[in-house]
Amino acid sequence: MSEEQRDEVVEETGVATLEEGEAGKKMDLKVAIDDVGPCKKHIRVSVPRASIDEAFEELLGEYVERAEVPGFRPGHVPVELVRKRFRKDLNEQVKQRVLMQSLEQLGAEAELNPINEPNLDLESIELPEEGDFEYEFDIEVRPTFDLPEYLGLEIERPSREVSEEDVTAYLNQFMEQYGKLVPVSEAAQAGDFVTLDIDFTHNGKPISHLRDHSVRVRPTLRFQDAELSGFDKLMVGASADDTRECELTVSMEADTVAMRGETVRGLITVLDVKRMETPELDDEFLGRMGIESEEQLREQVRSMLERQVKYEQRQACRRQVLEKITDSATWDLPEDLVSRQVENALRREILEMQQAGFTSQEIRARENDLRQRSVSMTRQNLKEHFILDRVAEQEKIEVGEQDIDVEITMMAMQRGENPRRVRSRMIKSGMIDNLEAQIRERKAVDVILDNAKFTDKPMPDPTETTIEAVNRSVCRQVQEADADSKDEDGDDE
Repeated sequence: MSEEQRDEVVEETGVATLEEGEAGKKMDLKVAIDDVGPCKKHIRVSVPRASIDEAFEELLGEYVERAEVPGFRPGHVPVELVRKRFRKDLNEQVKQRVLMQSLEQLGAEAELNPINEPNLDLESIELPEEGDFEYEFDIEVRPTFDLPEYLGLEIERPSREVSEEDVTAYLNQFMEQYGKLVPVSEAAQAGDFVTLDIDFTHNGKPISHLRDHSVRVRPTLRFQDAELSGFDKLMVGASADDTRECELTVSMEADTVAMRGETVRGLITVLDVKRMETPELDDEFLGRMGIESEEQLREQVRSMLERQVKYEQRQACRRQVLEKITDSATWDLPEDLVSRQVENALRREILEMQQAGFTSQEIRARENDLRQRSVSMTRQNLKEHFILDRVAEQEKIEVGEQDIDVEITMMAMQRGENPRRVRSRMIKSGMIDNLEAQIRERKAVDVILDNAKFTDKPMPDPTETTIEAVNRSVCRQVQEADADSKDEDGDDE
């Protein structure tokens, strides 16, 4: 159809929508559903000719009422002229109408419980001139399983009282956010910052490097795909221009599959040593923070630490709950589904840590550990999600706007931001959907925990202060690392 012909039909005609098509009779569909892999089905649909003809005649009637053809008043164009003149456009809209209505009917009758939209190639689907209309597609569906017993579970609950020493240690970390790094001429000590060049090699060949990067001297230096234990022992006593050699074992879940489990050598060159100088915790500093007294600040820190203890306690109990209810989850998941969800699962875990009030450094330390375990973690998380989703269904759990508002407000307070800005950022990044699913799953876990039998045990001390995280991979190619550095910083590291 030419552009001129298209303009002869007023805009109101548009594309046939599902609402317009719903007025038709229920179609006598022929459907064949085959399992073609874990949580994946291949579906073939046949729409009888009578349903196609009925949809065509309905749409033709709409065109007759609205068509504007030279020589005829609107609404008085002969039916056969409209049928002939707009045949191609009519066929396309009938195809969309019949396709949408049949998919809606299929979803209601077959109870497929899909994970996402079907992968339909609309361009390749054609409406036949004669005979039935047939199309087929693959779709990922939720796994079918018997819901395990989830009430009355026996759980070991770690517990720990927040001490004054804990508050002081956290305050020291907190004050460092407002401190400055000062170069020192003496050798590095534990807790100092060293600026390094690191060249990574595998079997004598260079694979990547880190340039002019400042890290803190701590027991463990953790990369995205490997970690160096004993980093503090390696660095203590080192001065500018000193070199150190080390070996790292690449994580078994590194992005670079060929390097998993391989040993990488690192040549470390010390460029300089700096020490942190923190401001005095005096009235001037407290005033800048909007806090009346040191006691009030300590009370706020204590509240934050108690929240983190609850997070750790909850995570430990949650792990036990999920281990128990997923013991019977032997069903497989599609690898492409797992791959797509890796980054999503990581973002949700980081979101939970932000809600619990962890510092950026603490989150980075855990993030690298999570990245090293990302594939197996995601596969387990997906199984947990499907089971908790069923528990939420069983318990009729809902998430309201107020639930989301409360979470966003708490996150905004911890970051010193406006809640509207936090919400806007989460919507833009797609994290708001993660938050809603997270709250629903948390409520499902709460139901399980409310009915569990607990035995308290001591909680181990936190380990974040022993880990220094580097947002880099040891296996990335030198060119890739350089490109990333320029993208992030505007120049080389």
